[in-house]
Amino acid sequence: MVSIAVCDDELLECISISEKIRGCMEELKIPCRVEQFHSGKELLGALGRFDLIFLDILMDGMDGMETARRCRGLAFEKTLVFLSSSRRYVFDAYDVEAFHYLVKPVDREKLKGVLKRAVERERHPSHDYIVVTSERQKRKLFLDQVRYFEIRGRQIDVHEKKGVFTYYERIGGLEKQLGGKGFFRCHKSYLLNLKYVEVYNRQEAILDNGERIVIAKRRYDEFCQAILAYMRENGGIL
Repeated sequence: MVSIAVCDDELLECISISEKIRGCMEELKIPCRVEQFHSGKELLGALGRFDLIFLDILMDGMDGMETARRCRGLAFEKTLVFLSSSRRYVFDAYDVEAFHYLVKPVDREKLKGVLKRAVERERHPSHDYIVVTSERQKRKLFLDQVRYFEIRGRQIDVHEKKGVFTYYERIGGLEKQLGGKGFFRCHKSYLLNLKYVEVYNRQEAILDNGERIVIAKRRYDEFCQAILAYMRENGGIL
């Protein structure tokens, strides 16, 4: 049973989205429970009950973006999907690791696709890894835990959430291993996990832990394309 919350301060809109979700889940043959909320404060009080939250951005009082930030601050790591009549908040949605960004009026088939992928994501979280040799031992390196690789000649420093370790590898071989896995070489010295980028500009990317990673001037346009492609796949614009 998948538990889904819909939070929208417009009563009729909240009812409409909830009914569409129930209909799509029935077609997907996925049992679900859908609850409605009409304020961010109300939702935060029931947060632990849900696997998936659909959250309107433009709400009176605490808006959807602030509600999402508070959700993440309370260690809610489940799936967030934003709803909005405008695309203008899509980059803010990325900052709070939104899974998707649906533009109102919500197309039923697009909603169905988002629900299917969101449920698969919750049931089968990513466990991609590569195998590296460090201190003469083979080690599984789970990519979801790596913020970035720092390249210094043939020496590679792996900056994981739990710390840093070093191994030796040719950068060409590492880039080949990471192909299609959400990493981008934003500078000759850095291979960056796009998942952890919270803010960026023409000079640097700022990660979720406050670290600043240089973006080479000649790679900025390609970086923008890469991060937008990542967002469409993992936190997309529909």
